[in-house]
This record gives sequence, structure tokens and C-alpha cells, in this order.
Amino acid sequence: MNPLKFILLTVLTTFLMGSSFAVGKLGLAHASPLLLVALRFIIAGIVMAILVRVLKRPHPLNKINWAKMLMIGAFQTAGVMGCIFMSLRTITASESSILTFTNPLLVIIFGTMFLKKRYRFYQWIGVFLGITGVIITLGAQLEFRIGIIYGIVSAVSWAIATLLVNQWGIHFDTWVLTAYQMLFGGILLLLCSLLLEVPVFTINAESVVILLWLAIMSSIVQFAVWYYLLQNSDPGKTSAYLFLAPFFGVLTGWLLLNEPLNPSIIIGGAFIFTGIFLVNRRFQQREEQIRKAM
Repeated sequence: MNPLKFILLTVLTTFLMGSSFAVGKLGLAHASPLLLVALRFIIAGIVMAILVRVLKRPHPLNKINWAKMLMIGAFQTAGVMGCIFMSLRTITASESSILTFTNPLLVIIFGTMFLKKRYRFYQWIGVFLGITGVIITLGAQLEFRIGIIYGIVSAVSWAIATLLVNQWGIHFDTWVLTAYQMLFGGILLLLCSLLLEVPVFTINAESVVILLWLAIMSSIVQFAVWYYLLQNSDPGKTSAYLFLAPFFGVLTGWLLLNEPLNPSIIIGGAFIFTGIFLVNRRFQQREEQIRKAM
């Protein structure tokens, strides 16, 4: 792929990932958190489900694989995004994005604990730097806020989803999995909204624009560009740029919401970005070695 094209698409998809935190927080002025995120992914899931049907992408042929997609959606969409939007009620978009994007660090820990995977020394250095960054980022907080817990749970849920996809993803077409895990997750979030909150969505020009941006740009376009990059460039190299997403989360939180750039966020974020980069960098080198061995 042309280097300039790669850079532009990488910046676009990570910007959409990161900026969704600030845009989502703007949306909370018009809607309850679980309903807002449910509508976002139901719309995105329906659109993508129609597309994969029209394009005749291969769908699962048995109930077990449909159940696996449902479980992935429960963690990847319902767990991650539900907790993110709940966290935004009490913490800043910057803090939520930083906490959520610690998930690559947790993948290393969970992969070692539950799947007996072996990782390199530099990956563990990345985990150490990332955890240090979280401590620094949150160390300045003088009061407990439930949003911090939601932010951590979102990262845990994302790490679990990543490991599930790693184990089961070979059985699915990537686009079909993306479509239905969003749709299933959105439906689960809608049920949670009906059970756990008073669903509210105020229809006006701003709320509709925010919802459509989240559903189309921050979901469909973001996933489409991300998977295009993974399929047309080195996956390890591409994944190494995920550290840009929390950077854009902090930047857009400052630009759109006037959130302060506290020294603890800047320093802690730098540690986390470095840790994530080291973790993904090692994945890149491992994949290169595998390709050479083949």
C-alpha cells in the first residue's frame, strides 16, 4: 500500500476510534447512556448485516457459531461500549479513552493466565509501563468515581473479546462477524437499557447528528477502514498504531468538551501509549518471523 495512503487511513480510523468518546459524551446531554449506545450499534449492525447479505459473504451454518458471535458481541459491543458510555457520566472522555485502550496490555496478562500463551520480555515491559501509566493517570484523583470502575471493566471486556476472536475468529468471515456482533451487542444493550435505566432520547437536530455520526462514522466507517488496513498491510504494523486512538480521545476531549489537560493525564498517557506500542511492536516482529518460517 502507498505509504501516504496508509498514514491517512490509519489517522482516520484511529481518530474515529478516539473521538467517539468526546462525541458520545456530547450525546449524553440528549439521551440515557445505554439507550444511546444501543441505538448506535443497532443502526450500524442492521446496515452492515444488509450489506453482507447483499454481498453474499459467507454466514455461519450452525447454531454454535451463531452463539459464538453472540458471545463476542456481548463482550466486544455490549460490555465494552456499554461500560464506556456509563463511565462518561462521571469521568472525562480523556480518562475513559485512556482506561479503555489499556486493553492490549490486559490481553497479555489474560493470555498468559488462561490460554498459557508465552510473550516476550519487551511485551511485559510494555505491560509494566502501561500499568504505571494508569496509576499515574488516576493517582491525582482525590475522590472515588464509579466511572473509573466502568472504564477498567470496558478494558477487561475488550481484552476478553480479543482473546475470543483470536480463538474463534478463523470460523467467521470478518465482515459478517463485525456486522452481527454489533447487532447482537446493540440488542443486548437495548435490553439492559430497558431493565437498568429510564430510557431517554430527546429528538432534535443535534442528537440525531450525534447518533448518526456514532453509528456511521465511528462504527461502520471506522471498522471498514480498520479491516481494510489489516487486510492490505502488515497486521502487526497496523496494530502498533492503536496508541493513536487514546491520543485522539484526549485531544478531542480537550477541543470539544474543554476538558483540562492535567499533567497526570499527559504523563500517564505517555506511559500507556509507550506500553501499548511495545506490546504491539513485539506482535509485529513475531508475525514477521512466522511468515519467514513459512
